[in-house]
Amino acid sequence: MAKPHIDPSPGTVGIVGTLRKAVALHQIGRLDEAERLYREALNFEPDNFDALHFCGVLMHQRGHYAEALGLIGRALKTNERSAQAHSSYGIVLALLEKHEDAVASYDRALTIKPDFAEALNNRGNSLRALKRPQEAVLSFERAVAVRPDYAEAFNNRGNALFEIGRIEEALTSYDRALALHPLFADAWINRANTLRTLGRNEEALRAFDRAIELKPDHPESHLARGNVLLDLNRPAEAVESYERAVALNRQAIEPLVNRGRALCALKRFDESISSYEQALTIRQNDAVCLFGRANTKYAMRSYTAALADYDRAISVRPEFAEAHGNRGNALRELGRHREALEAFDRALALKPDYDEAYNNRGNALIELNCPAEALADYDRAIAITPENNYAWVNRGNALGYLNRTEEAIASFQRAIELDPQLAEAHWNKALLFLSTGDFTRGWVGYEWRWRREGEAMPRDFVQPQWRGEDLTGRTILLHAEQGFGDSIQFIRYLPMVAERGGKIVLELPDSLTPLIDNIDAVISICRRGDTLPHFDVHCPLLSLPLAFGTTLETIPAPIPYLRPPAERTQSWRARLAGVRKPRVGLVWSGKPTHKNDHNRSIALNRLEPLLSVPGVEFVSLQCEYRDSDGPALARLPLIRLDDALRDFADTAAVIGDLDLVISVDTAVAHLAGAMGRPLWLLLSHIRDWRWLRGRLDSPWYPTARLFRQSPDGNWDEVISRVANELSVFDSSTATK
Repeated sequence: MAKPHIDPSPGTVGIVGTLRKAVALHQIGRLDEAERLYREALNFEPDNFDALHFCGVLMHQRGHYAEALGLIGRALKTNERSAQAHSSYGIVLALLEKHEDAVASYDRALTIKPDFAEALNNRGNSLRALKRPQEAVLSFERAVAVRPDYAEAFNNRGNALFEIGRIEEALTSYDRALALHPLFADAWINRANTLRTLGRNEEALRAFDRAIELKPDHPESHLARGNVLLDLNRPAEAVESYERAVALNRQAIEPLVNRGRALCALKRFDESISSYEQALTIRQNDAVCLFGRANTKYAMRSYTAALADYDRAISVRPEFAEAHGNRGNALRELGRHREALEAFDRALALKPDYDEAYNNRGNALIELNCPAEALADYDRAIAITPENNYAWVNRGNALGYLNRTEEAIASFQRAIELDPQLAEAHWNKALLFLSTGDFTRGWVGYEWRWRREGEAMPRDFVQPQWRGEDLTGRTILLHAEQGFGDSIQFIRYLPMVAERGGKIVLELPDSLTPLIDNIDAVISICRRGDTLPHFDVHCPLLSLPLAFGTTLETIPAPIPYLRPPAERTQSWRARLAGVRKPRVGLVWSGKPTHKNDHNRSIALNRLEPLLSVPGVEFVSLQCEYRDSDGPALARLPLIRLDDALRDFADTAAVIGDLDLVISVDTAVAHLAGAMGRPLWLLLSHIRDWRWLRGRLDSPWYPTARLFRQSPDGNWDEVISRVANELSVFDSSTATK
């Protein structure tokens, strides 16, 4: 509430000379001289109403509220019929936050003078302070009915209307105030905030700009302007506004917190954390600051550090629903999915309409291989916020896992209707098409991967991307973009590129390059970060199927298309000579950082039924082992090669001397398939698109057999089937 103004103009001056001079000095702001004369008048006449009243008004203006209350109270004892004095008394009571008493004083003033507009306005402000906004609206409406040109009352009426949710009427009230008083900065600020609430952010920004022109040193306006700019996805400009707000009020933490948010959006993470830490020096253990710093650490993928800050924020403010919700996200990223569910449940207990908590709880359930339960959570999120486009995307994924394809496509399409540029919707719809064998639509949509937030960025080459045209006389750069398995899978296209007449420069990770030496079309092999030779066009490896218009029927599968170098083959053949046959290579876990690792990887001890098949020698093709597998490694019959596997060429040489590879979905599985070796692939129910649906074979790798989990995510049944098959395995017919 703006500080009330008390009109010091006198009614009747009792001590003619002294009081008249005092009032004149009071009106022009010479308060010291006016006070001296008021007190001089009171020395002559201690019960003089005007001297007591006006001296009380002056004390109020000086912030001496207790003394003001005493003087005006004495005045009222001498004249209880003064509406102005009752109103003045109410204003001082309001400043002392005694709003019930203030309303009673205004009511006494209005009993005497029903058309007292200022008392009606101030009464409305006290009613707002008492959380009685509907009564406040009526008081303000009486004020403007009495005085139609009362801009301040229209502004205050707007505030009360806003509080009771009558937002459009509030905006109209602010507009009335500004029509009467175009230079009314507070009304411009309130109008701007209301426009932001209505989602009219461009108009809100213009209103804040006008407010700042009128009141440039008002930190709250710069803060609110920054908030609008952040809503408009203009974080760099928002930072400038927040910095102005910080400069104007160095003890306020909200501009620092919001500056941290904007800097995080700009991926200026160190500066973002610094902004939150500056706020924490002002207010130690502030839950909002800790929450914001945690969000920045989360964006930096420092999930353990983020979790610690979420925990601190919750210890300060246990009812902080959003902190519980984001804590759940950090736990998800750390693979602690059951704990994540508990965090989301706590967030929803505190805030039942928290749509993002339902959405993220659904994500945790997907990661726990519970798509039906996840679908219910996505539906709850959408029921709360129908325009939550990410919930529509996630819902589509859940439906896809449940093989409800048409419904899944409709869900993705709804997300695209809400935001036509939402890359996640286009990309996930493409994955669904690919998983069903609809490659025509799938490869086109797969190009949306470059626009996904937080994923690989497209290369900034000036050369155009190759789309399948003739390459005669030109050089093409083919470059890896995702994991090792993806590169191995799509290297198969190199001979087809060469057939278009071009020379190939290939950019690959170091550990794959020894496998490429025997591909004639490649004139140069580079590592990411090397200076590249001249090239005319480029193509990411995973865009080659689009360039060639690959369909399910035209997948190139001329195996083997990868072979180990001859010297490696000879070396490993000698090393494995003492291992009896059949020899079975085994891979049971991939990189722990893989998003689906908790579903695709298997604890070694669960493979005991398989490793117990008699007459088989098992060779570990793992390069890394998890601590949790230590006890099983010590007791199960498994030949370990460990550090001797320097790169994929070594792994390929070992695979070449094995009878069978049994693997979860990792790069080693792709390598065995690319070499044309017998491969038994263990697939989780939450599977990758490339293994299609329901098939027990793979058109990408003709020597592969697929052993799929049932929808309940049970590995034991899969392992039992594989063990039974292995017990009758005939290595002499395995590749036929």
